[in-house]
Amino acid sequence: MKTISTFIGTTMALTGMLSSVQGFVNPSLSSRSLASNHPARRATLAVVQVNGDSNAKTAESEDYLWQIRLNVFEKARTVASVCTSGTLCTVSNHGGIEGAPFGSFVDYVLDDEGNPVLLMNEMSMHTINIVENALNGDGEKVSDLVTLFTQLANGSSADKKGQDVGRCSLTCRVEKIAPTAPDMDILRMRYSLTHAYADQVMDSPKFAFYRLIPEKIYYVGGFGVMAKWVDVEDYKVAAPDILAKEANEIVTKLNREYTNDLVLTARHLLGVTSELEDIRVTNVDRLGMDVRVTCKQGTRRNKLSTDEFRIGFRIPVISVEDAKSEILKVFQEAWEKGNEINWGDEEEPGSTVPILKIAADSLE
Repeated sequence: MKTISTFIGTTMALTGMLSSVQGFVNPSLSSRSLASNHPARRATLAVVQVNGDSNAKTAESEDYLWQIRLNVFEKARTVASVCTSGTLCTVSNHGGIEGAPFGSFVDYVLDDEGNPVLLMNEMSMHTINIVENALNGDGEKVSDLVTLFTQLANGSSADKKGQDVGRCSLTCRVEKIAPTAPDMDILRMRYSLTHAYADQVMDSPKFAFYRLIPEKIYYVGGFGVMAKWVDVEDYKVAAPDILAKEANEIVTKLNREYTNDLVLTARHLLGVTSELEDIRVTNVDRLGMDVRVTCKQGTRRNKLSTDEFRIGFRIPVISVEDAKSEILKVFQEAWEKGNEINWGDEEEPGSTVPILKIAADSLE
């Protein structure tokens, strides 16, 4: 494992890169002006603001949360954008299972509004179900809707397990896309770049493109975290996170190589005083990272408490290297505070790192 002393020099070198960010983001933006970057309606969350000491205070405004955390619409759009395959649930017409849900593995891309687009064979069972129910059914006896379930990759087995990852269920109407559709050329190019086999089949008369138009969207952030219905219009205008494709790799590296620094962060910035059972990063995005801390309660071995913290970046990042720099600076300040290092500044190391406790649970 690396210790903070091995990468202070790296942090100082990377800090110089932040000058390029200043031209894109004004770090002195007020709470209100930052919140205005998220015009969509916000989810209501009970949060606790933590400023690096064991005393916590209730956050006075929801706006503070959205300065350092993606809103639910951006999270849902990010999941749908990063994933390129999922499970398509259609209504079966097959003898003996009429009306039952039928799941199929499918590939897809998104159009400009975030609608999933599928290239399907007319002989596939899910295509048959769609043609008979979603396209030609009356919607009275059998639903004419389908649901696409998509989920982020699990990463390494040691970091993210099963239900820890974000996922989306998009319940949609279906329309067959005409060859003359205005965006057909763009869709063909996206499909060809995303799925290697597409060039071999997309011109076959047995294959056609279908667009899924969401009616309802349900987002789950992970096991025991946030689950919420997402407004479709807000989803359409939301932007996926810039770090989305690299986030899993960053999380894996942090949990594998920087455990000591995470422990220092928990002790000196998050104010955790109980005996640590486990600590790991669960997510990284352009606004910060989520850290899950599990501690022992009392003397009973099986009595545990788990808290989820949000550690925000002081400024939004625009690249993977910027994210690394911000994370290393957080680790550095935790190390400085733990070693009682004072550089002569009025502010104590870590006192200005924005931190929120966003979830808490106990298991007995």
